[in-house]
Amino acid sequence: MTKRKRYSAEFKAKVALEAIREELTTAELAKKHDIHPTMISGWKRTAIENMASAFGTKAAAEPVVSAADVEKLHAKIGQLVIERDFLSEASSLIPGTGGRKR
Repeated sequence: MTKRKRYSAEFKAKVALEAIREELTTAELAKKHDIHPTMISGWKRTAIENMASAFGTKAAAEPVVSAADVEKLHAKIGQLVIERDFLSEASSLIPGTGGRKR
């Protein structure tokens, strides 16, 4: 029993783009990439159907961060820096460590 071959999204996009350009026929592309022509047709159809979503809403835009959240994060960073410095100096006082950093 043979396993189905899985193709990466990048490969599918590359083949679909070649099919959309129509520089080669579907049969020629199928032979070139050693895949069935029906798969190429399906990938091409899917690429064309989903093309509008690439230019649609800006769902992938950066999330909005409020000034209060930024201030809270800066305070946390300051606290962690103070704790790190304190623990670094305290660890140099422990016998046996020789003041080495790990």
